[in-house]
Amino acid sequence: MCNSCFGKTEFLPYKKFKTLDSVDIYCAAVYINNIKKLIRGLKYHNQRELAYFQAKIMYDYWENLRISENEFLLVPVPLFPDREKHRKYNHMLLVAKEFEKLSQGRCTTAEQLIKRIKNTKPQYKLSRKDREENLKDAFELIEGYEIFKDKNILILDDIFTTGVTLKEMIKTFKNHGFENLCCFTTSCSEHAV
Repeated sequence: MCNSCFGKTEFLPYKKFKTLDSVDIYCAAVYINNIKKLIRGLKYHNQRELAYFQAKIMYDYWENLRISENEFLLVPVPLFPDREKHRKYNHMLLVAKEFEKLSQGRCTTAEQLIKRIKNTKPQYKLSRKDREENLKDAFELIEGYEIFKDKNILILDDIFTTGVTLKEMIKTFKNHGFENLCCFTTSCSEHAV
């Protein structure tokens, strides 16, 4: 990711992208061209240095939103332990850590607040109905989650396609009394715009 490619990022309008279960979803760009290469490089090709650029794209977008002045607890979408062990890292955790640095103390990463307890199949080949079944009851909050209930939670993910992953995470948080939730993805699929 060179400066020229980074400069060609086409941001979506600086406003709420969608609402899921009364939770606002924000999305920085469309999953095409350099954004697609960036996400795939980090996610599948061990190009961990790209986490900074993905976080920078998200942070630059975030800075233009009215809610960016608030303090947030960053919650990257977790991977199932076997998948993380195979990949050797959670790409969204790397992005969250970089986003935290860029925020200069306004955001803190909570990498263990929620965990994936179901070994789900990769989503990209599944229909919406299959995605919903695949992710049903896939997440669980850790013991001691209560101390975070008054925080502003910002769930981070890379691609919004159908919103099923975020919806399931929102459900898990809401079932445990969390109210201050917001979601932010780096990109969305073209048909989701």
